[in-house]
Amino acid sequence: MPINASPDYIAAEGKYLQAKTLEEKIEKLKLMISLAPSHKGGENLRAQLKTRLKKFQEQLKKSHRAGKSAKTGIKKGEMQVLLVGKTNSGKSSLLSVLTNARPKISEIKFTTNCPEIGTMNYTDMQMQIIENPAINSEKYDKGLPNTADVIIIIVPSLEEISEIKKQLENSKAKQIIAFNKSDLLSEKEIRKISATLHSKKHDFVLISTKNLKGIEELKKKIFQSFDKIRIYTKNPNEKEPDKAKPVILEKGATIKDVAEKILHGFSINVKQAKIWGPSSKFPGQIVGANHKLKDLDVVEFKTK
Repeated sequence: MPINASPDYIAAEGKYLQAKTLEEKIEKLKLMISLAPSHKGGENLRAQLKTRLKKFQEQLKKSHRAGKSAKTGIKKGEMQVLLVGKTNSGKSSLLSVLTNARPKISEIKFTTNCPEIGTMNYTDMQMQIIENPAINSEKYDKGLPNTADVIIIIVPSLEEISEIKKQLENSKAKQIIAFNKSDLLSEKEIRKISATLHSKKHDFVLISTKNLKGIEELKKKIFQSFDKIRIYTKNPNEKEPDKAKPVILEKGATIKDVAEKILHGFSINVKQAKIWGPSSKFPGQIVGANHKLKDLDVVEFKTK
């Protein structure tokens, strides 16, 4: 700690020492530099901090060039959605609307410094939503589009779509266009934009994070894009199935797939399976291991 340091500098230094990511360290170092004492000793300190800052910035650039996530601890969820867009497109606002996350929301450009994570609950399912920093910033994480299942491209203008899509060419994720700030458009403009998006064969929704227009439609599109089915399980001693957390499987999954996921490799211990729901011919139908299930089926297992 420098001599004659202000309380603000001391507080900033404390936050720097607690920083875990490169982005956080860089942010706190910049604050420390601005608050460093103005006397001669302060000049030496400021030079040391600037040298440290330059080192961290170089490390960050290398991590982005390598396509690595600069934020540690991002464990891929079973269903992962990535929000991508330019600065001030409304990514943070959309993350806040869709999930339990509370990211910084500001009209200042490049507010998001590292990936922000939230969870979206929809029809008994939980989806991991990640906001990537602006695609036109140095802090954009190039690795995340390669792991995501679905990418929401957030734009306030048609011109931005092709520019963003070019940077996502290597990603195999499904893409949905979320045309934001539709509350600022006239009915004529909305019709024209919708017609253009249709003609380009984009999967899209016109939304507004201000009045929430199109948000429920976007949630539905996100859910449908996964091509998953929800299977509920029922205990033989219970009348009703467990609705708290369905088993999530790919379309075309079978009774054996459910058993494997629940019993973790011990599906051979299942001696009988009953089903209720869309794939059953009648309630409580006894079926074999290769029976194909449908969304919202209920399965009951008896084991050996």
